[in-house]
Parts: sequence; structure tokens; C-alpha cells
Amino acid sequence: MGAGAGAYALWGLLTLYWPLLAPAAAVEILAHRIVWALLVVSAALLIRRRWGWLRSLLRQPRALAALAAAAVAISINWGLFIWAVTHRHVVEASLGYYINPLVSVLLGVLVLRERLDGMRWAAVGLAAAGVAWLTIDYGAPPWISLTLAFSFGTYGLLKKLATVGALESLAVETAIVSVPALGYLLWLGPAGAFGSAGPGTDLLLASSGLATAVPLLLFGMAAARIPLSTVGMLQYLTPTLQLLIGVFVFAEPVDAREMVGFALVWAALLLLSTATLHRRRAARQAVPEAVALHRP
Repeated sequence: MGAGAGAYALWGLLTLYWPLLAPAAAVEILAHRIVWALLVVSAALLIRRRWGWLRSLLRQPRALAALAAAAVAISINWGLFIWAVTHRHVVEASLGYYINPLVSVLLGVLVLRERLDGMRWAAVGLAAAGVAWLTIDYGAPPWISLTLAFSFGTYGLLKKLATVGALESLAVETAIVSVPALGYLLWLGPAGAFGSAGPGTDLLLASSGLATAVPLLLFGMAAARIPLSTVGMLQYLTPTLQLLIGVFVFAEPVDAREMVGFALVWAALLLLSTATLHRRRAARQAVPEAVALHRP
């Protein structure tokens, strides 16, 4: 459980990391993150000598297409989150990651034709009410939140369709988008922050690869060792840390009307979590009963 908590805590604490990379702009930070992450993940795969999967993947054009689309989705997610954090929209960004599990449920219905029970539909409805309330309060839809939620939800869906391991898929995804990322950095040249803003900034930009890979490796360790229901509950640690950082570190204003929208989304998540736990408990109870019925 410690690895899972560490992964989600690090993802939340990255909110404090990206502003340290100033004067680099969000696009430059994103490009560095992609390139350095590819180097780190490739080194990890070399150490583990895990390359046999690549030959199999190259014979699966649909899986490759899914990973290529996933690379675009996660690049949008990373880039927007970096922009949001560096432009003091942390609270709105945290809402996106609260909404994300509900978006994943909705995508499961629309794309995978999954069926929802009444509690899950009620959770989706509550989340929609929260977004509608915030739209009225802001005077416009919370585009940052919605884009983060749908880009990450789409990313998760595409990875599910590709059925490739987390480390391996990240290697493919970063390899695909590293071409334009590296091209952008070469075009930027001396005009960029790297090499001109001091060794501290250079080190922080280079460390973005580790900042990307380490939480993912911890998550992979946790997913293999603890129940999926525990992983599902731990995921709320990330947006909670983001929200707390936005309010107490960056002093972003949050009024009572905005908190009503958040409260509706939290209620939706509570309902979704309750429905998920009930469903898994019922599935566990059904297994011994099925075994008993098939005994000779």
C-alpha cells in the first residue's frame, strides 16, 4: 500500500515541482518531460532486459494505433496541467482529476458498451450537476477541468484497448511524441531556458523524466500487490493534494459558491466508490457459491 500511496502523493506533489522550472514556458517544459521520460524509461527497460514485447507489438497495428492516440491524449493532459499550475489554476485542475473517474465510467458506457446500475448513473448525474453549477458560477464551462478529465479518461481507455504494460506503453508513447518534442527543443535552441537559465534550471528540466517515471513505477508495484479497490480509493489522494496546494500554497481564491460545485462532485465520487465496493463484494461472495454448486 505504501507504493500506491507514494505514487499518488508524488503525482499530487508535482504541482509544486513544475513552477520551479521557470522561466521555461509550459510548452518547453512539456517537451523536456517527454524527451527525458523516454530516456529514463528506455534505461529502465534496458536494465530489466525487457524488449521481447516490442516484436509482438509491431505485429499489432491496432495496438500501435491505440498507443499513438494515447500519446497524443497524455501529451494534451501533461501540457495543460503544466500550463494550469504555472498560471495559478491549480484548484480548477484538481477538479479535473476528481471528475476523471466519472468520465472513465461514462466512456466505458459510450465506447465499451458497459452497463451501469442506478447508483452509478446517479453518480454521473451528480457530477454533471456539479459541472453545471460551476459553469453558472464561472460564467463559462470549467474547460481546464473538463479537458484534463476527458484527456486522461481517453488515455486510460486507449491503454486498456492496447493491453500493453505500463512501462512498455510509456516507452512507446514517449517515443512517438519525442520526435516533435525534440524538434521543438532544437528549434528553440538558445532562446529556451535550458542552457541559458542556469545549471539549477537545467537539472530540474532534466529531472522531469524521473518525475514522470518514478510515480509510474511505484504505481505498477502497487497495482500488482494490493486490491484494486484500494488503488481506486488512493487515486483521490492526488487531486486532494492539488486542491490543498492550490488553496494554501498558491493562495488561489475559493468561495462558497465554488465549493458547492466541488461538494456535488465529491458526493458523486462517494456514491461511485460505494457502488464499486458493493459490486466487488458481491462478486467475491458469488465465487464460493458457484464453486459449491459445481462440486460433485
